[in-house]
Amino acid sequence: MQGVDLPDSAALGAAVTRLETLRLAAMEDRFDAEISLGHGAKVVAELTDVVAAHPVRERLVAALMRALVATGRDSEALLVYERTRETLADQLGVDPSPELSALHLALLRGELAQRAETRKTNLRAELTSYVGKDDDVVAVRELLDNHRLTTLIGPGGAGKTRLATETARTMVGDLPDGVWLVELATIGPDDDVAQATLAAVRLRDALLGEASEADPTDRVIAAVRERAMVLILDNCEHVISSAAAFAYRALGECGRLRILATSREPLGITGEALWQVAPLVSPTADADSRTIESSPAVRLLLDRARAVRKDVVTDTGTLSTMARVCQWLDGIPLAIELAAARLRTMSLDQLADRLDDRFRLLTGGSRTALPRHRTLRAVVDWSWELLTDTERLVLCRLSVFTGGASLEAAQQVCTDTTTTAVDSSEVLELLTALTEKSLVVAESEGGPRYRMLGTIKEYAQQRLAEAGESELARRAHLAYFTDLAETAEPQLRRAEQVDWFLVLKREHDNITAAVRGAVAAGEAQAAMRLVAAAGWYWLLGGHRGEGTELTIAAASTSGEVTDEVRAAAYAHVAYFVTAGQASQYQAQEWIHQAYELSQRVQRKHPVLGFVAVLERMLREPTDFLPAFEPLLVDDDPWTRAQARLTRGRMRIMLGRDDSAADTDIETALAEFRALGERWGISFALAALADRLATRGEFDRACGHLQQAAETVTEVGATEDVLHIRVRQAQLHWLACDDESSAAAIAEAERCADRIVWPDALADLALSRAELARWQGDRDLAYQQLDRAKTAMADAESVIHAAMHDQLGYLTEDLDQVREHRVAAFRAVADSAHAPLIARILVGIADLALRREQYEQATRLLAASEGVLGMPDRSHPDMARIERTARSRLGDAGFAEAVREGAERSWSELAAVTLAS
Repeated sequence: MQGVDLPDSAALGAAVTRLETLRLAAMEDRFDAEISLGHGAKVVAELTDVVAAHPVRERLVAALMRALVATGRDSEALLVYERTRETLADQLGVDPSPELSALHLALLRGELAQRAETRKTNLRAELTSYVGKDDDVVAVRELLDNHRLTTLIGPGGAGKTRLATETARTMVGDLPDGVWLVELATIGPDDDVAQATLAAVRLRDALLGEASEADPTDRVIAAVRERAMVLILDNCEHVISSAAAFAYRALGECGRLRILATSREPLGITGEALWQVAPLVSPTADADSRTIESSPAVRLLLDRARAVRKDVVTDTGTLSTMARVCQWLDGIPLAIELAAARLRTMSLDQLADRLDDRFRLLTGGSRTALPRHRTLRAVVDWSWELLTDTERLVLCRLSVFTGGASLEAAQQVCTDTTTTAVDSSEVLELLTALTEKSLVVAESEGGPRYRMLGTIKEYAQQRLAEAGESELARRAHLAYFTDLAETAEPQLRRAEQVDWFLVLKREHDNITAAVRGAVAAGEAQAAMRLVAAAGWYWLLGGHRGEGTELTIAAASTSGEVTDEVRAAAYAHVAYFVTAGQASQYQAQEWIHQAYELSQRVQRKHPVLGFVAVLERMLREPTDFLPAFEPLLVDDDPWTRAQARLTRGRMRIMLGRDDSAADTDIETALAEFRALGERWGISFALAALADRLATRGEFDRACGHLQQAAETVTEVGATEDVLHIRVRQAQLHWLACDDESSAAAIAEAERCADRIVWPDALADLALSRAELARWQGDRDLAYQQLDRAKTAMADAESVIHAAMHDQLGYLTEDLDQVREHRVAAFRAVADSAHAPLIARILVGIADLALRREQYEQATRLLAASEGVLGMPDRSHPDMARIERTARSRLGDAGFAEAVREGAERSWSELAAVTLAS
């Protein structure tokens, strides 16, 4: 270009024009490439500017039209063509080129839209893995294949949207027109679902022809009438009527369309298939590590936790804590993800310790999430705002229940209110509405029952407190379950007891909560009245540990209480305290007070009659049998049967009247059978089995115990079944049936897994230790004795004596053996418990035998037999000692030693042996 005069150079102008043409041609090539790659939306703004600068360059105009079509702006594409046609006519006096005219025609026919549709879905790529719901994806896909409308329902945060999108993602390749997500959460309750669908699916106005100004639903139908596609209507609950109406019309007029909806309640259209999106399965904290780690809820927590911190471990303690977190959060995926986000700034243990205030804690949701998904409270707020006033009232009142509510209970508690009036006839309809809105879970086993997830329940409790109705609801709850327990209580001693035990079992948590609430509120009369009504259920139904705690707590509450109620409550305390291995002396203050009160009341609870027996036992420990006489002529048949059974057992305990004891127990068994009272039948059978075992009739005894176990299982008395099974194991072994013995032990251990009462667990461990010793397994015997010691840290005399008795057999050093025998003897020396004294004397005889004091060992065996009133053939040590002593003394010497032992005081014989 040197030597060229630039301002006036024709050569320069030609060069500039040529380069500008090349630049524009390159731009056109680039724009065409971008659009063909599906990037038309990105270049619309740039193309608009370039076309404005070069309005008659038709290739650029064509590119802009295609880009606008790619973004769904068909009308604008048509306007661009019209402006270009006018510009060409005005500036150049020509019509659009055949290529641009063909593009315009294709647009009008909808052909351009079809070619421009390079995407078959607007589903976004997920940033996180999908955990725990793979089976649900398969199931929902099957529903969609077989139904044109499928609705995923469930509580907020359960993962409905994610399940819908994951399922739909598997279908994109199978549908010619793809899968399209319509997000309804952002529209208002009065906005149009059809309009949101138009925006989400990006339908081209050119497809609609003359219908471009029509109703939005008509426009959707016109565009998709023949299309094979799936629409996901997400979050329908706040526009449920509009969504239902739209779905009904669209499905009716578009034969190839399928709709997958997500909502907290069904759309309510005929032909709608429903899939309940349940929370993720959460393991219990005491499950094994493999079970915990493989559970869906913990897998999700682990996955999200590892995304925010790198030091997450999976040791036993960590997994147990994770299980506790997931259980506390009801397995709700959103709640678990919010909890995992908190691990950025706190440890897992710190998180777990703060979950009792879950709404304050779980607030760190994604900044890009909808506001109602950023905090746990916002999730539930969204559902709350969609409820009517009466629905809110019932939801709040329902939160006072623990373990769910029957319809009858809900009707009473939810209608006892000072605010919004709710008639009992409305409660079922309101519960149904709350169930359909995924705030209440309805169960049908044993009759309709309604419960809430813990998160919903806590929210409703807070709303109840805000309304100032917590106490009113608690009292209504207490009144209902007190009435229920008092209605059931007399039936628990009759043939109908099985049905009533099931009723009370279903309401166990409610009754327990009602007692605790009354105690916490200092309502002494109400608390004692309820424990007096529920005590027999706890005692017989396998809840003795909990029953002991609750009856003592209620009976210790200060306040005005009627004599009748207080007497019954105190009597139940006495029964619970003495129900295990404890003697009457551990409950003597309760017994004294209950007895004194019972003398002042006219209408007596059946348990009060037996308080007189306990009172007599305290005053005259060896002469209390006459106290049973009034009970044997009582008007109540159950009282008569129970008195006869107890007297028979007390005769055995005192070592008296062998035949009279058997007669009492056999008569009681017949009376209990006439009543249909399973617990009494079982107890009598077990007592008779012990008598048979003592006589050496092991097979018959095992048969009685089998009947006893089967009978008492009907009322769910797990603690009694445990005792029966472990005794069976011992007797089967004595009968040389090792297989049946092992089976009975296994059954006893299964029972123990469901028991927390320390007396029962200690009894199991002691019996297993004795059986292991008989079998020669010293290590197992020591292990079981350690279990017994742990179960009964504060051992009563009976347990104390039994443990030292077993250790006396196991210990090799004779000085230590003597120490154990002394401890066992001292524990029973002042008691009147003949079977236990007899057993301890056999142990002391074993010490004498090991010292080679054969005459003294024989005397002690004779004394043991004299205390019990008969030889105990179920005690193999007795037979072993007898064989050894007889072989050393000869028959004559043995007989002389037996005579001497029978004539001398058992306590003197024991003292002499233990003194040396």
